[in-house]
Amino acid sequence: MPSHVSADRPAAQPPGRGSVEALISQTRRLKGDVDAVRRDTRGSDSDPEERWQRALYDLALHQLNDLDEHLAQLRDGPAPLPAGAAAPAHASTPAPGSLLSRVGSAEWNLLTDEASWSGELYLILGRDPDAPALTLDELPSLVMDEDRPRLTAMVTDCLVDAKPIDGEFRVLRSDGNVRTVHMMGEPVLDGDGSTASMWAVLRDVSELRRSQRTVRESRDTMQRHRRRAETEQRLAVELQEAVLPPGRDALRLPRRGPGTLDVAARHLTSGAGSLLGGDWYDALELSDGDTLLSVGDLTGHGVAVASGMTMLLGAVRGMAMAGTQPGQLMSLLNQLLDATVQPALGSAVCCRYRAATRTLTWAQAGHPAPLLFRGGTGCALSAPDGVLLGVTSGADYGQAEVTLEPGDLLLLHTDGVVPGHSGADSLDALLGLAPRFGSARTAQDCVRTVVEEFGESEREDEACVLVAKVGE
Repeated sequence: MPSHVSADRPAAQPPGRGSVEALISQTRRLKGDVDAVRRDTRGSDSDPEERWQRALYDLALHQLNDLDEHLAQLRDGPAPLPAGAAAPAHASTPAPGSLLSRVGSAEWNLLTDEASWSGELYLILGRDPDAPALTLDELPSLVMDEDRPRLTAMVTDCLVDAKPIDGEFRVLRSDGNVRTVHMMGEPVLDGDGSTASMWAVLRDVSELRRSQRTVRESRDTMQRHRRRAETEQRLAVELQEAVLPPGRDALRLPRRGPGTLDVAARHLTSGAGSLLGGDWYDALELSDGDTLLSVGDLTGHGVAVASGMTMLLGAVRGMAMAGTQPGQLMSLLNQLLDATVQPALGSAVCCRYRAATRTLTWAQAGHPAPLLFRGGTGCALSAPDGVLLGVTSGADYGQAEVTLEPGDLLLLHTDGVVPGHSGADSLDALLGLAPRFGSARTAQDCVRTVVEEFGESEREDEACVLVAKVGE
């Protein structure tokens, strides 16, 4: 039978040239498509998922380059190494960053103990082309110690049990470079069925394995980030649920007497995959019979922000219970944020309602003013002075007072309640609900109207809305 050493030498008449040309054309078109997509998906290196995607695109493109080169080699055959000429030093390894694999072949005659290698195999293993080819007994001397048992087992199974060889091992070349080699081979049997020789095709897959390792490590990093984000999201949700009043249950505050408030609220979540932010709402009957209404937003997302929101909400409740008026309460909250280890910014509106006189006393810190709906129309209350919490030390916060009437409706909200709109646009959209609020019987009906109009989820950022309706 012909020697398999000729596998990487040019053939006189390559078979199926037209078919190979068609494969080459298809491969190059696909390369162009993949490269175009890769260029369009460049993003930030700080995002592990984007790094993993780019690594996959790079790997696919490199493998298509590899396929293109091998198809061309199948069509034309590689240039033969001149007799007696040593390979140039720069040709001993593929170009840096390339996945193009060298392919060599060998045959070991078990009857004569002779070995025959192709020129490419010398380059793969870093051997002098003028040196004699290594026998099967000598070949393990090039292999890394921990990989020798694997090579020995593959060769033994092939020679003794006639099993095909298909495996990898690492070789340490004379220049100190470690290369990963993939070996495929079969036994060659003589007339009586005994193994006469063994042939193999060996491929340098070092760059391919390195690129695959990069993809795997990027994917693992992305998965770790995703698991950590999911854990943080779960903890943040648990923190929020532990401190916020039940969002889907109506409250009556205070619980007894005239002029009580029918209160309902809802936390509107952001789109899938977004970390929970620091938005809050609160409604609480105070020790002196007044009612606390507040909404606010601490900038940022994640567990740290949810923890900070919990701290702020606890401070609001504690100071309100102690009788602190809204303006002074905002000043103390500002001092609290200023004194925290990690700087943060927040906005809030805090209202104290006295049912006996239907008096609402309120203050704000860089936050949208409460909206008052009466007689089928609505308006924003005139806001007292107040800057964002945490912006400056010693800031003063004003306080305003308004007397409500039976049937009045107050709407408190955080930014983002109207998706895609802010400022005046958001205000106009909310005030446009006045006719529907006028016909609503309960605060819960009004909250349901907001949700129906602007959606409960799939917004860019979360938001909170709180509605309080003054009773007779």
